[in-house]
Amino acid sequence: MIDYFEDTYVKHLKSPRTERSHVSFLFGVMSLVFLLGTTQAVFRSGNPEVNMNISQIISYWGYPDEVYDIVTEDGYVLGLYRIPYGKTNNDNSTQRLVVYLQHGLFTSASSWISNLPNNSLGFILADAGYDVWMGNSRGTTWSRKHTYLNTNSKEFWAFSFDEMAKYDLPASINFIMRHTGQEGIFYVGHSQGTSIAFITFSTIPKIAGRIKVFFALAPVFSIKNSNSPLIKMAYRWRSLIKSRMDVYMSQNPAGTSIQNMVHWSQLFNSSHLRAFDWGSPALNLVHFNQATPPFYNVTDMNVSTATWNGGNDLVADPEDVENLLSEITHHIYHKTISYYNHIDFLFGLDVYQQVYHEIVDIIRGSL
Repeated sequence: MIDYFEDTYVKHLKSPRTERSHVSFLFGVMSLVFLLGTTQAVFRSGNPEVNMNISQIISYWGYPDEVYDIVTEDGYVLGLYRIPYGKTNNDNSTQRLVVYLQHGLFTSASSWISNLPNNSLGFILADAGYDVWMGNSRGTTWSRKHTYLNTNSKEFWAFSFDEMAKYDLPASINFIMRHTGQEGIFYVGHSQGTSIAFITFSTIPKIAGRIKVFFALAPVFSIKNSNSPLIKMAYRWRSLIKSRMDVYMSQNPAGTSIQNMVHWSQLFNSSHLRAFDWGSPALNLVHFNQATPPFYNVTDMNVSTATWNGGNDLVADPEDVENLLSEITHHIYHKTISYYNHIDFLFGLDVYQQVYHEIVDIIRGSL
């Protein structure tokens, strides 16, 4: 499917289309990504889970589910989902180690439970005896509320992964720590879920100190060499997609803000993550106390980290990943799966054998 995006993108560039058609094409690709990342409707249209929310899917497979609305420091209300125990390890009186799962761009917590139970990381970890929590970043289907901002307002959508790292992740982790009484948790992120973790763990030492091991699947810290057609189009038409794209993206499943996509497009030629460029030295001074947005330094991250990447990943390019690995100070494990693309880490048929069982083994080995 990713290869299809790339081929279609190349053909589109060669066709004599207007700028408006470019925007329409970009929206079409984004819409398909939304479907692939959340409902899996393209492949699972005959399954009852298609019309279920996250709690209903968890219950459908016979697992206990809990849902919490948590509030960030800047007023966003996030949906936080929990599978407290599995179908076999169902003694609720036992305090269990916590594993937190953070989704990537255009997806939601549903990506961890969209496969059958024996191939979905959320269910696998619950059956392995862990207390599983799944976060949802602001702007996704399950995190579209605010304490005082209207969801349809420009102010609500004025965020990127900067705010997800600064506010969303700390709020989620702090809530889990208070609720469970645990002193530390294990963190699993995919794609953008790794990006915000790199930022949070390198800039907020208090949160980093609560992470036992950071498991990074298809880690994204640089997109300099990325061949993703979606990122290429966002970069090429970054000035055009500010017309109605914010409305389109806010109204689709597991959406994100246009500011978040602009932020990613700003990094297209950069070898490191940096904060959002607000467009002028004056505005950057307001936000960062400096005229240019600061870079994030992953070498400041004091967290044990295990990584997996794919040789055919068009988003987390292998060369970008290799550069990232050289900067991780406490790197405990790495594996490259030569034939994996970006979404195989969620939906690959052999993802349990290639990745998930290793996560469980590392958790057990770190006790």
